[in-house]
Amino acid sequence: MSSRASTVDEYLTGLSRALPGPRRRKADLLAEARDHLADATEALEADGLDRAAAERAAVADFGALDEIVPGYRAELAVSQSRRTATMLFLVLIIQPIVWQEGAWSWNRDPDAGGPLNDVLQALVQGIGMVAMAGAVLAVIAGGVGLRYPVVRDHVSRFTGLFAIGCSAAISLIGVGMATTGPGPGNLLDYGIVTGFVVLPLLGVGLQAGRTLRLARA
Repeated sequence: MSSRASTVDEYLTGLSRALPGPRRRKADLLAEARDHLADATEALEADGLDRAAAERAAVADFGALDEIVPGYRAELAVSQSRRTATMLFLVLIIQPIVWQEGAWSWNRDPDAGGPLNDVLQALVQGIGMVAMAGAVLAVIAGGVGLRYPVVRDHVSRFTGLFAIGCSAAISLIGVGMATTGPGPGNLLDYGIVTGFVVLPLLGVGLQAGRTLRLARA
């Protein structure tokens, strides 16, 4: 018995290799493509073609890879942007634990940190609120907003850049606050900022980078 892959299987293998992105959404798209090709093949067989010819015709009707891959990548980019925005939001909702007044040496005494520390505390609160609002809007835009072409075409790139910008800004401010607080250089403060701020936001940045790569593909 021949072990040669069918035309449909070869096509789907090529499509899979050409599509980076979130595995779950990618698997859904490939399953949809397989179902469509299977139905088309059966219909062509019913019209009198043999199996091999029916598969070749179904694949040809579906479209060459270089024609359909950009559309699939755009869909995966949107899915990745929703993941990035969701992750940014989840990281930010834990930040009140880090920034609550009196918890760590840099904010234990609001009047002891100096003017620069006061500015940083106000700045991180403002950026944090903007980042959370932007993350929520990006999730919404990656869902219901896709019915509007202008949103569909730009949401992934915007989300990636927005997430990277917010992650970098909040991380730098956090380190600055630990450095300019009443007890500058406190290893506990640096540890808290690293564990609760810098590392989680580094993860967001990595997700955002994947979003941008897909958006540019």
